[in-house]
This record gives sequence, structure tokens and C-alpha cells, in this order.
Amino acid sequence: MTVIVLAKCPKGLRGFLSRWLMEISTGVFIGNPSRRVREALWAEVQEYANNGRALLVYGNDSEQGFAFETFEHDWEPKDHEGLVLMHRPKKPASRRSSVAKTGWSKASKRRRFGKR
Repeated sequence: MTVIVLAKCPKGLRGFLSRWLMEISTGVFIGNPSRRVREALWAEVQEYANNGRALLVYGNDSEQGFAFETFEHDWEPKDHEGLVLMHRPKKPASRRSSVAKTGWSKASKRRRFGKR
């Protein structure tokens, strides 16, 4: 079983993948091609994805029963004691201060002055 997930990729690439795989949702392709066809499809995805990103998941004989590859994806596969897990990097802290605002809330001002 092979699953390819595309995000922000050209429509032509989706049309290309639909020749060998079934598109079950926008950008989500599933099928059961041979290893050779899967590798050729993945090479085409990497070549024509432009600024998009892609994820490939396929079955294998590992402990998890599947393996995956990523292309231009923010999340990274990491090996953790023999299991491959997806690592999501932390986003940089925002520049907003975490100091609470002082003063009355808008709701309390409305109640106080009778405005509704």
C-alpha cells in the first residue's frame, strides 16, 4: 500500500499521479504500485513539486509495518529506539509580551455605564 500526500503542489502533478494512484481527497493519493513504480513516482514528485511539500508512506517489513519519506516538509522523521517518529520543530517565540493588560474589560465598562 502506498500513500502520497501533496500540499501546495501544481495541479499538473496531481494529474500525473492520478494515472497510477487514486485521489481519495484533494492531494491525497493511495494505491498499490510496485516498488519500481513507487520510486519513479516519488522522483517525479520531488522534481515537480516546486514550492510545495510532499509525504510518502508505504508498507514494508519493519517493526512498524510502514516507512515514510518527506520532501520540503517542516516535520522531520527521527529514529527513536528503532521506531521512526515525526518530529515537529518548535516555532520561535512570538515577540508579544506575556504581560497581562491592566484596566477594565470592555464588558465590565458596558455593565458599569449601562451600555448594551
